[in-house]
Amino acid sequence: MEATREKIYDILRRYWGFGEFRPAQEQIIRSVLDGRDTLALMPTGGGKSLTYQIPGLVREGVCLVVTPLIALMKDQVDRLRARGIRAAAIHSGLSPRQIDIALDNCVYGDVKFLYVAPERLATEVFRMRVARMRVSLLAVDEAHCISQWGYDFRPSYLRIAELRERFPEVPVLALTASATPKVAEDIMYHLRFAEPHIIRSSFARPNLSYSVRHTDDKNGQLLRLVRNVAGPGIVYMRTREGTEQIAEMLRQEGFTAAAYHGGLGHAERSLRQEEWIAGKCRVMVATNAFGMGIDKADVRFVVHYAPCDSLESYYQEAGRAGRDGQRAYALLLVASDDSDRIRRRFDQEFPPLEKVKDIYEAVCSYLQVGIGDGGGASFAFNIHDFCARAKLYSGTVQSALKLLQQNGYLTLTDAQDHPARVMFCVSRDDLYRLRLRRDELDPFIRTLLRLYNGIFSDFRPIDEGELATWSGYTVDRVRELLKRLWQLRVIRYIPSSRSPILYFDEERLPRADLYIAPETYSRRQELMHERFERMIGYATNDTECRSVLLQRYFGEEHPVPCGICDLCLARKRAARSAGAQGRATNSETDDALREKVLRRLDTGPVDPRELALETAAAPERLATLMRELLDHGTLRTLSDGRIERTE
Repeated sequence: MEATREKIYDILRRYWGFGEFRPAQEQIIRSVLDGRDTLALMPTGGGKSLTYQIPGLVREGVCLVVTPLIALMKDQVDRLRARGIRAAAIHSGLSPRQIDIALDNCVYGDVKFLYVAPERLATEVFRMRVARMRVSLLAVDEAHCISQWGYDFRPSYLRIAELRERFPEVPVLALTASATPKVAEDIMYHLRFAEPHIIRSSFARPNLSYSVRHTDDKNGQLLRLVRNVAGPGIVYMRTREGTEQIAEMLRQEGFTAAAYHGGLGHAERSLRQEEWIAGKCRVMVATNAFGMGIDKADVRFVVHYAPCDSLESYYQEAGRAGRDGQRAYALLLVASDDSDRIRRRFDQEFPPLEKVKDIYEAVCSYLQVGIGDGGGASFAFNIHDFCARAKLYSGTVQSALKLLQQNGYLTLTDAQDHPARVMFCVSRDDLYRLRLRRDELDPFIRTLLRLYNGIFSDFRPIDEGELATWSGYTVDRVRELLKRLWQLRVIRYIPSSRSPILYFDEERLPRADLYIAPETYSRRQELMHERFERMIGYATNDTECRSVLLQRYFGEEHPVPCGICDLCLARKRAARSAGAQGRATNSETDDALREKVLRRLDTGPVDPRELALETAAAPERLATLMRELLDHGTLRTLSDGRIERTE
């Protein structure tokens, strides 16, 4: 066991340059290396990826990582490769040839990590190749997606159980930052854990100050925060129009700000994100499409312009502030009519079941999928274009698609990059005559035919970079030549793009055969209302520490008050006004507690929750004392949330 410990620390230092783990990381890693199925509950920014990457490097074989987030998948692969670690990803943005190469490398090569979207698990190509792989570990990211009680249930996750059957001896590591106790039980059930086994990292964020402001002057409150808190921040809006309006308002007030939403082109979103990360833009005003996988530790504030749909979403988004361990702020703005307005939107998002069938038929017509066709096919799907053409409210359509997804008819993924596609629209004989007349295009056409089969009978995904490599042209020149062939009516050319993908899990059915289980509909409605009521409960709470409320929601048995949220600070102010007599009496007991805390910290850093248990002090007294010591510089907060002494 000691040899294993030395090995994991050696890997940590060699590839990541760290000397120690964050809380719970080492415990999770050792659990996996012992072969135990493990559910790891870790807050956003807690270092989840390291808990499967290190065991994946220790064990022989390929670590399979299931994740629904294509952008995050690509980011992780790039980071591993930059460290000299072989990694690959399988997703719809790749051509069949690229997928074949990646899977062959996993079977015959020395690839250590294979990232795969859950929808890919059901494809015959993947099933045939994975059976020949030596799988060392199955890591399931965003594991709450497997639970119908989760806020982001995805039926495709249920297919992971098939991998368990194929590799019964391989341990499973399920990872999530947002699972209630009920969802945690559901995760372990669907992933067929040999025995229940949960490792929790504290959901407390000692350096993050949560606040709620009830106001009908949201712009005024937002400006007050931006003026008084230095550093970069994020403002979350519910609508695309809202992001543009608030970004413009901030710019008029003299702040650098940009809007980020799904309606922008991929290049524009990437540029704005890069400028914000580099510090050229201070405030990003965004829909919830922004933030997943963003590695920026010095975010000083996150403002929600209106309540989220759930506490899970709120905790994840607010948690993007203060990952460097320094003081940061999470502000929720609530207007007097917010809850009624959002409830009305919920009603719009739950159309009658007959309306769901209407939307199913409209989607099939939009994608030109006939009855009996489409099973197993995938299509780029621009939901906003569809809604505009069909004159439908996007919330209604999204809710209908969720219901269709839960009933196994189709699956809508996040936005992904899609390869260019080409099909010849002339015969081989006509092509031969064309090549005799147009010598300039001849070598390029030969390269195209050599690399891609079946290109005369159907659209084939092509890799413009691969074409550039084999033809000797630049990628831009390749695109110019493809467009020329398109203009000459030699080929049909669909340039690369970025949009969500809609998978048809079943062939298109006649309307009369489409069945939406009423219990699925009522459960989804019930769960959304229940989660929103918990969100409203957080916003209207005026007595309990906000951090304690969040910790308890995620199943922590002994939550510790933060001492720095708006309600904790209000209690402090009230206590200070209680009179000199009470303060003098408390100062004697506080001196003893201060000495006890400092003696404990002389032995090394400690998690605030552990410190509360060890000192047996009243949580509010301990939180007040620690804040005082932090303000005086006697203590400091580490990036993992622990406290250490500076003197």
